[in-house]
Amino acid sequence: MIENLNGTRERVIHPDNLRMRFYINEDAEDYPIHWHTDNEIIMPVENIYTVIIDRTTYVLNPGDIMIIPSGEIHELIAPPTGKRIITLFDNSIFNDLYGIDSIKNYFYPCTIIRAEQSVPYHQQLVTILEQIADEYSKHNLLYEASIYSLFINFFVIAGRNCIKEEKSFPSIKSNKQHTYIEKVHSICKYIDTHCTEDISLDALAALAGFSKYHFSRLFHEFSGMSIYDYLMRRRIIYAESLLCDPNLSIIEIAMQSGFNSMSSFNRNFRKIKKCTPKEYRQLYRTQMYHDPSQSQL
Repeated sequence: MIENLNGTRERVIHPDNLRMRFYINEDAEDYPIHWHTDNEIIMPVENIYTVIIDRTTYVLNPGDIMIIPSGEIHELIAPPTGKRIITLFDNSIFNDLYGIDSIKNYFYPCTIIRAEQSVPYHQQLVTILEQIADEYSKHNLLYEASIYSLFINFFVIAGRNCIKEEKSFPSIKSNKQHTYIEKVHSICKYIDTHCTEDISLDALAALAGFSKYHFSRLFHEFSGMSIYDYLMRRRIIYAESLLCDPNLSIIEIAMQSGFNSMSSFNRNFRKIKKCTPKEYRQLYRTQMYHDPSQSQL
């Protein structure tokens, strides 16, 4: 049972002032449609586990690893018996780490590393999850720092390998794939760095060395979204980190994140995160400073 659910919005309670929570889940219980501001990693250990995201059903086998970014509406369906690792963690773990937050774009709506594919890095990720479980259960000296460093290492490995494997251009000849991937990926990094600025399609296409029409098609083929949608997602990811700062007003955050109006900020934030910036901030605060004696949102 989800402990704190208001409509479809789950408030994840982080114990011991950690910014994460770890479960060895053996419940034969389904979890209804919900979302949360935490990122989530799921790995079945015994038997399958079913996840539904945006009306798409994913069946996970033992050893499969699924990454669900924050804000994604999902549903979990358990078999009669089984065991799985479920860990949830706050985005603030990655704050101020250059490049780490940018890879989150590539994990939407989810990413699965299948055990049956036997990719070399799969076992590395399994080992990291096992190490997180060990640190979480034993509470050794500096276990918090150890857990956070393990999460960072997990996403460095996953980001490097998943992006490299999945991004390609079906319409481009194989001998040009590497060149095109490098060009478009460099534009993604440029957008990540300059997302709060006024960026035009013409300027991005010129940087890549293509016409804007050709570049728009290539970018969509590479990322699965338009340049505008990618830019908006990057701005919202940037705004997420600012919303953790109680000293900034929401209108200041909107302007600093590259939006020229509150209506545009609210509209795009709700579209991507399924809530308003104010609701996101309130949910973040209640998770970070939860008092069990207080009623839920």
